[in-house]
Amino acid sequence: MVIREAQRDDVPLLLEMFAELADYEHLSAIFRATEERLEQALFSERAVAEALIAERGREAAGYAVYFPTFSSFLASSGIWLEDLFVRPPHRRFGVGRALLSTVAARTRARGGERLEWAALDWNELALGFYRGIGASTMNEWITHRLDGEALARMAAERCPGAGAGTRR
Repeated sequence: MVIREAQRDDVPLLLEMFAELADYEHLSAIFRATEERLEQALFSERAVAEALIAERGREAAGYAVYFPTFSSFLASSGIWLEDLFVRPPHRRFGVGRALLSTVAARTRARGGERLEWAALDWNELALGFYRGIGASTMNEWITHRLDGEALARMAAERCPGAGAGTRR
């Protein structure tokens, strides 16, 4: 098995696996990623995320996508693991553990103090895996999201002089 950084020419492969994950999670209806948007997110001058690809026997076995976070309480960085996906034929061979271990090592190498992610409450395969590695379930925290029209409405309420979200 090899864990490697994704390259620009991996964008179509990553999109293929993103679609597989969306299907597995019953979220295909909201899947809108495109090659152009993914390439911008991962490889532009202002990239916002990173990706790893796991290969097993010269096949793409899975991937991880992650990005930096910050804890005000710790005054320290961390990483949010957006996706950890292993294709079904490659499950139970240590692929997920190898991907997660690599992201954890990158978190530590960058001075980060925590690695966090979310899992669907019905995904017992993933939940069992996470329990098995000693991850804490944060039951007291409820994830919230603004998107679509709700995000647009909230953005429209921006305080004058607050800027449009770009750094100077």
